[in-house]
Amino acid sequence: MEEAIALYPGPQFHHVVMMVELGKLIHRHRPGFAFKFLLTNDHTSSPGASSYISGIQSSLPDVSFTHLPPVAPQKCQNEIELAFKTMRLNVHGVSEALRSISLTSRVLALVTSTIYAPYDLLNIPTYYHFTSCASVLSFFLYLPTLHDRTTGSFKDQGDALLTDVPGLPPVRASHMPEPVLDRDNPAYPNFLDFSSSLPRARGIILNTFDSLEPRALRAIADGDCVPSRTTPPVYCIGPLISNTRDRERHASSQGTKQVCITSWLDKQPSGSVVFLCFGTGGAFSEPQLREIATGLERSGHRFLWAVKNPPPDISTEPDLNKLLPEGFLERTEGKGMVVKSWAPQGAVLRHGSVGGFVTHCGWNSVVEAVSSGVPMLAWPLYAEQRMNNVVLVEEFGVAIPVAGDGRGEGEGEVLISAEDVERRVRELMGDGDDGKGRIVRERCKEMRDSAMAAWSHGGSSLSAFSKLLDSWKHGALVVNKANLT
Repeated sequence: MEEAIALYPGPQFHHVVMMVELGKLIHRHRPGFAFKFLLTNDHTSSPGASSYISGIQSSLPDVSFTHLPPVAPQKCQNEIELAFKTMRLNVHGVSEALRSISLTSRVLALVTSTIYAPYDLLNIPTYYHFTSCASVLSFFLYLPTLHDRTTGSFKDQGDALLTDVPGLPPVRASHMPEPVLDRDNPAYPNFLDFSSSLPRARGIILNTFDSLEPRALRAIADGDCVPSRTTPPVYCIGPLISNTRDRERHASSQGTKQVCITSWLDKQPSGSVVFLCFGTGGAFSEPQLREIATGLERSGHRFLWAVKNPPPDISTEPDLNKLLPEGFLERTEGKGMVVKSWAPQGAVLRHGSVGGFVTHCGWNSVVEAVSSGVPMLAWPLYAEQRMNNVVLVEEFGVAIPVAGDGRGEGEGEVLISAEDVERRVRELMGDGDDGKGRIVRERCKEMRDSAMAAWSHGGSSLSAFSKLLDSWKHGALVVNKANLT
């Protein structure tokens, strides 16, 4: 009977992509495992999902995809409530899929990144793939303790600094992820349940490495974040990055664009280009786009900028001539390149001509930048990105905030002026008199070397990964004994 790892990603398609990368990593180090992906309608309805899945199946014969049956439509007050109800209802489909897979495979572990995690179905050990940083993990592990201390909400504390979360630098209460700001938010109980259930995991997998987040990892390992329960082992296996991820995902529709971008970058001097890219969901209003354009032009630096339509039309192709200042594209031709919607982020960050990265602070983007040694201008937009911003600036020292000290701006509420964009870009690229850009660049080079060392012989991530695989083997023995008794 074959040995298999079941993988059940969170609802966003990038969770599928990152779990495929995890499967590739496992295959390179321990070939022989089969990988059983459990997908929902949310996964398969994502743009480009069908071509991506087909490409993975044709190139990786040990990977298979099981499509869970759709759940009945639910009446909900909002999309967040609907998402949680759907995740709960999908647990039955996950259980049935695992039961079917177990007829022909010995399932060693279930790896999941869905916020409503199905723990220990059919006695299969469940490992949680946490998709943000260890610092944010420390907050969510500690959230039940914070909840029990008071009857108030984070939003009631305004800009007061939270200084007592183990592993997390001081961060403003208003910078908590939006669903947990208000206890009366329908999503709040779901996130509290998620935080309370995390210690049930047999292990937590993180895309980070020991030397990047020593304080948070130490607080978690010491049990400070879960004072009343046992903290599961944490496996830091980062940086988890694929050199071919962007190509695989977009080859059918974006291949020509990638060639054009690479060709343009090849013509630019080393370290001279500022790259602006804000993830799948990152988009700005038209006034903000114009401020960015004006600031970039005034900075005098070369740039590559992926521009999306303003909400709510983020998924449609933008009209650059309409969105950007009149004559901007013509005046910056040769020195700047503006692309519509998408750019091959990983490949761009690894290119030698790129010297700075303006980012929304999504964790996968951060890991790619750190691994490439590229300093960041932090511009958080949503989710836990404002917390990431504080960690990047205050804790890691690998980023400069786009405005202020990185602690005082609201989520998408403040228009950043062209003057601020120009000043911060110059600072990032080393034009500033205070030397901040130089310090950040040196720190990024140190972290790039540390990232490489983490996966070298005797490195922390390689060691953690080996322990993770060994734990699956041990878990299989326990499951087999339980099923025989």
